[in-house]
Amino acid sequence: MSFQGLTYNIPVIIWLMESYPRHPPCVYVNPTRDMVIKRPHPYVNPSGLVSVPYLQSWIYPSSNLVDLVFSLSLYFGRDPPLYSQRRPTSSPSPSPNPNRNPNFTPSPSPSHPPNGTVSSLGYSRPAIPPRPYPPSPYGGHTEDPTEVYKRNAVNKLVELVHADMTGMRKAREAEMEGLFNAQAVLRHREEQLNKGLSEMHEEKEGLEQQLQMVLMNTDVLEGWLRENEAKLRSLGENIEVDDAFECVDVLSKQMLDYTASDLAIEDVIYSLDKAVQDAAIPFDQYLRSVRLLSREQFFHRASAAKVRAAQMQAQVANMASRISHYGGDNEVLQAQVANMSSRISHYGGDTEVLRSRP
Repeated sequence: MSFQGLTYNIPVIIWLMESYPRHPPCVYVNPTRDMVIKRPHPYVNPSGLVSVPYLQSWIYPSSNLVDLVFSLSLYFGRDPPLYSQRRPTSSPSPSPNPNRNPNFTPSPSPSHPPNGTVSSLGYSRPAIPPRPYPPSPYGGHTEDPTEVYKRNAVNKLVELVHADMTGMRKAREAEMEGLFNAQAVLRHREEQLNKGLSEMHEEKEGLEQQLQMVLMNTDVLEGWLRENEAKLRSLGENIEVDDAFECVDVLSKQMLDYTASDLAIEDVIYSLDKAVQDAAIPFDQYLRSVRLLSREQFFHRASAAKVRAAQMQAQVANMASRISHYGGDNEVLQAQVANMSSRISHYGGDTEVLRSRP
C-alpha cells in the first residue's frame, strides 16, 4: 500500500473457503511481533478480520482476488490498519513518552536510517509513525443501513437464482439422459421393424411364386380330370388296378416301368436277406443272386434318372409357355427356371433347352 508517499507491506492472510468463488474469501491481517492492530479501525476488527465493502458486495463471477487485493491496498492506504510499536531500549533510565511523540527515536547506528526500525536480518524497515491518523473517508460512521439491506437482498436473490438454475440444469440433464435412452430404444425397435418388414417382403415374393405354381398345377389337374371323366363313366365299376392309371406320354410310361422294376428288385433283395438269415438258401447262391439283381437294379435306376431329366426339360418348356398366360413376373420365371436347371444338372440331363429359351 502507499501511505504519505511511501510504500509499505501489510501482512495479510486470505483463506479460500469451500464455497469459493461463489462466496467471498476470509481475509485476516497478520501483524508481526513489532506491529499492533489499530483500534478502532473501520475495516479491521481487533482479531484481524477484514471487512471491506468489496467483500460485502462480492458477486460471482465478476469478483476476483486481483480486484480484492487492489481494494485492500486502496482502503489500507487511506487508513493503515497496523502501526509499529517501539521496543524498549536498554538505557538505565528510559524516559516514558505517554504521548507517543513521533519525533522521538532511539539513537540510530551510522549504518541505519533514523526513521526506521531495525529487523533481525540487519536491514531497516520504515515504520508508520504513531501519530494521530488522518480522518478516514468513512469517518467513524458505518454504512447506510438501507444500502446494506439492499446489497444483502440483491446478494440473496442472486444466490437463490443461482441455486434454482443449478437445480433446473440438473433436472434438464436427467431429462435429456432419459430422452437419449428412449431414443436408443426406439432406434433399436426401428431396426427390428425394418428387418421384419424385409422378411415379410421376401415371404410375400415366395408365396407369389408358390401361387403361380399352384395355378399351373391346378390347370394341369383340371385338364386331366376332364379327359378322364368320360373314360370313368364308360368303365363303370369293373376297373382293374393295372388299368387305373394311364401314362400320358412315352416318358411317363418308361418312368413307371423303371420305377416298378427298381422297387421289385428291392423287394427280392430284402426277401433274399431274410432267407439267408433263416438258412433257407446257401450263402454262395445268395451272393450270386444279389450281385445279378444289384447290377440290374443299377441299370434301372440310371435309366430312371435320365427319364426324369427329360421330363424336367419338358416341364420347363411347358412352364415357359404357360407363364405369359397367367401374367407372371419375369423374375419369378427366372427363379423357377434356375431351380429346374439345377435339378436337371443333378440328374445328368441336358440344359440346351433352357439355353435356347428367351
